[in-house]
Amino acid sequence: MKKKNPSIIIHGIFSLYLLILFRITVFRTGFGFQNLLQNGTLNLTLFQEYIPLIRQGQLFRFFYLFVGNIIWFLPLGSYLIWTGKTKKQAIYYGLFVSFSIESLQYLFGTGISELDDLILNTFGTWIGASILSNFL
Repeated sequence: MKKKNPSIIIHGIFSLYLLILFRITVFRTGFGFQNLLQNGTLNLTLFQEYIPLIRQGQLFRFFYLFVGNIIWFLPLGSYLIWTGKTKKQAIYYGLFVSFSIESLQYLFGTGISELDDLILNTFGTWIGASILSNFL
């Protein structure tokens, strides 16, 4: 029996991760070309959505949104370090992927494009890169 190359498996898992990430952020229910540039929402005020959640006691929703934006990008940072990128490069890639998602959400009207998400996603990429770089 032939052994599988672990890098093929890791690339496959990463590809699946990207598909899931874009499915839950951009290509969700309501996605369609008929909404192109019609329903996009832009929020450039930092933490505008999070403060009311805390005040209203909606801690699970706060945790889901705030921490979720970080956690969903940990694999990206780890993968980039695994492929030989530096932490600085990983941060730039994380920023680019997050910016791409936020831009697509705005273009297709499938979510609120928020500055918070850009910051938290990039932070998540940095954490993932930092964690793996300590083990390699």
